[in-house]
Amino acid sequence: MKHYIDITLLPNTEANIGFIWHKVYGQIHLALVEQKTTNGSSSVAVSFPEYGNKDFPLGNKLRLIAATSEQLERLNLASYLSRLTDYCHRTSIKEIPVTVNQYVRFKRKWVKSNVERLARRRAKRKGETFEIALTHYSDFEEQKSKLPYINMISLSKGEHFLIFVEREFVNQPEKSEFSCYGLGGRGTVPWF
Repeated sequence: MKHYIDITLLPNTEANIGFIWHKVYGQIHLALVEQKTTNGSSSVAVSFPEYGNKDFPLGNKLRLIAATSEQLERLNLASYLSRLTDYCHRTSIKEIPVTVNQYVRFKRKWVKSNVERLARRRAKRKGETFEIALTHYSDFEEQKSKLPYINMISLSKGEHFLIFVEREFVNQPEKSEFSCYGLGGRGTVPWF
């Protein structure tokens, strides 16, 4: 990972930071989907440089990181963020400082918090009716998480869902592909 772009979210009286995260991250997701690799993953990762901020847990900055500047250029962020110019500022492509010696892994943490969603998923996966799948979760106990999250909407299903983001510091960089949300299971990004 050698290049990055920072996107700073600019909350104002019309829109709070959570709403802006929802809108900006949705557009970033669409850009990553358009540039996905043949196996459906992304060569561009995201980082949250202000993760753990007291005012808003994800802070107000999103960093896109890639191995080459061309990978970031192909995202065509100007097009995807054109409607949000009053709410975010995007830097030009920059090189990651050579002095970086710390790495972090951002990954999606799955939280079982909606019994109906779990039942719909089970019904589809197992070929059961929704009612039968729902009985499987009769002793369901909702999980809570204190991890920061982004509120999202599935464009294909029209459903709201949360992406909980977990951060883990690591000693060495690890190459891996990332999801089309820019998050990785094993992959790391430079922390600066």
